Amino acid sequence: MSSVAMSVLQQLESRTKTIYDDNAAAFDRERLKNLYEKKWLDIFLASLPNGADILDVGCGTGEPITAYFIRNGYKVTGIDFSRKMIEIAANRFPTNEWIIQDMRKLSIGRQYDGIISWNAFFHLNHHDQRLTLQKFNEHLKPGGYLLLTVGPEEGEVTGLVNGNLVYHSSLSFAEYNDIAMENQSQVVKFIRQDPECNQHSVLLIRKGSFDIP
Repeated sequence: MSSVAMSVLQQLESRTKTIYDDNAAAFDRERLKNLYEKKWLDIFLASLPNGADILDVGCGTGEPITAYFIRNGYKVTGIDFSRKMIEIAANRFPTNEWIIQDMRKLSIGRQYDGIISWNAFFHLNHHDQRLTLQKFNEHLKPGGYLLLTVGPEEGEVTGLVNGNLVYHSSLSFAEYNDIAMENQSQVVKFIRQDPECNQHSVLLIRKGSFDIP
């Protein structure tokens, strides 16, 4: 990749929060709410105890994922670095816990049964993804599950939010697997560009090293 291309991607990455703040209402209107993610959400929930405590990282406006968890009786803490997105979520679900926080500086002071970052974690660069995975591990209870959308392969690309270019990146599956093992965890399931989930590449990790049948 040329230095010019790298510079453009770095500029895009630095503008991610601004883009979401400036386009929060439009994003909320345009965000698909038909629960194309349901297959993976149900796999995730089936792994957790009833009424589990879930941390939704990059929760956006709370629809549709946080809402799905709440409707099914789970206790959810939603965090996002966009104040505008959190304001919409808090107005929608005023009794829920919403925190304005950058996942790269995740510090809540407690652990969760499950952590999810759907279409949010991949806005981080490679260096920040490695550091943030460690923070996720610190906030996950032993035996807890982490559900992430990642890229189909290692690299840096662009996406769109309300017509604005945004930064996306991914490590390789091999590196995600290595990081999981370093954290005494194990990849439970990974599907690259899942045709049953709008071509998303999805990774499910359990904290705690064990054999999976």
